[in-house]
Amino acid sequence: MKSNKITSQEDLKKAFAIREEVFVKEQGVPLEDEFDQFDTLAGDCQHILVFIDNVAVGTGRLRVVDEFGKLERICILPPYRKLGLGKVIVKALEDVAKELKVSKVKLHGQTHAEGFYTGLGYKTTSDIFMEDGIPHILMTKEFTLI
Repeated sequence: MKSNKITSQEDLKKAFAIREEVFVKEQGVPLEDEFDQFDTLAGDCQHILVFIDNVAVGTGRLRVVDEFGKLERICILPPYRKLGLGKVIVKALEDVAKELKVSKVKLHGQTHAEGFYTGLGYKTTSDIFMEDGIPHILMTKEFTLI
């Protein structure tokens, strides 16, 4: 398994296909809510893909918002879950934040994933709120830049 920053339209399309499969088809997020103005290669986001045997199976993006790196759109295709890929995606996005000299990150985690993010050092910093009809919480993490 490997993770790569997305640098081509071809790879960005692979990420979009994964997001559409997970968020739109599986979780019922409206298509028009899933994709936004940050979904470009030239925009304010860094996107990553995770591959197994040269097949793109997971994705995420990082966007700098105020002084935080915001981890967004983290997802893995169903057959590839429970293989540790979520940790690979989060670490890759945290590495992007560090490259950008950002020492604080945050995310809107679905409540069922709270334990996963807590295990990676994130702290819950909000009450439950709804986003696209799914319960979420705000979680944050700080690290030292070297």
